[in-house]
Amino acid sequence: MSTSTPATETHSDALNRRFTVAPMMDWTDRHCRYFHRLISKNAVLYTEMVTTGALIHADAARFLDFSSEENPLALQLGGSSPDDLTLCTKMAQDWGYDEVNLNVGCPSDRVQNNMIGACLMAHPELVAECLHKMQSVVDIPVTVKHRLGIDDMDSYEQLHRFVEIVKDSGCNVFIIHARKAILQGLSPKENREIPPLKYEWVYRIKQAFPELEIIINGGIKTLDECDEHLRHVDGVMIGREAYQNPYMMAEVDQRLYNSDSTPLSRKAVLEQMLPYVEQQLADGRYLNHVTRHLLGLFHSQRGGRQFRRYLSENAHKPGASVDTLKEALNRIPD
Repeated sequence: MSTSTPATETHSDALNRRFTVAPMMDWTDRHCRYFHRLISKNAVLYTEMVTTGALIHADAARFLDFSSEENPLALQLGGSSPDDLTLCTKMAQDWGYDEVNLNVGCPSDRVQNNMIGACLMAHPELVAECLHKMQSVVDIPVTVKHRLGIDDMDSYEQLHRFVEIVKDSGCNVFIIHARKAILQGLSPKENREIPPLKYEWVYRIKQAFPELEIIINGGIKTLDECDEHLRHVDGVMIGREAYQNPYMMAEVDQRLYNSDSTPLSRKAVLEQMLPYVEQQLADGRYLNHVTRHLLGLFHSQRGGRQFRRYLSENAHKPGASVDTLKEALNRIPD
């Protein structure tokens, strides 16, 4: 359970992004990713979005440190300054990340004001410049995650033009959230639900640019749905469902990566979390910092509600320990 420290090494784009877990603010922190890695050994995991300003002007280790068990792992960056993004991309490689992803999809007002996220879809030439410079200083892959469009810039032809311009940067991995973003009038939560999903547009992009690796994102909940999308694109990215119902990933390795390993049971996953939890508590963190990510493990199972309720009511209390987690597990019948 080592913590990553900066180290220089050479990487190649050997990542298999057939199944990935989306970067989600306030959700996919290092505790969540360690937990998800116990369920799937092969899924590519992503950090929360980290702004270039946070890495350059604050404590970089706070945002970049991770446990080596989390790999394969990608860092998602938010920013629009080519120089700042280049510096942070080099930091990511030195820290041991396997990929850097540029956020061109976040619709929140806060990031728009700093030219971060989905608003960059109106500036494909700037996105291309950023990606070109980011790739020039590292060996690891640099990828982009974006929407179908924004506001009234929402035709398929405009999406096609965006991809055509950006791919000339040398970037060949596009993660596409199959909704447009409405930057004025909808909250980030509403932007994940209200704009209609248009999976067929993502399929058309793959047909138009067969040389690109196209990953589809948005509203995907089951491995059966993943199988259907994989008939048209190269990979799938799961967001909220992987967080709220994490055990949906239990057969990812077997079904999507042809692994002959046996999935861990829910209880076995939790039992393997115990040493990690003990170490985090010893390092001064609080139990609920970790257990808030575990609440959905027994989703739709007998005792699942009792497990969730016990942790919700007790993990934040002073003195909460690994015994609190064990007591919650006792709510699950054998």
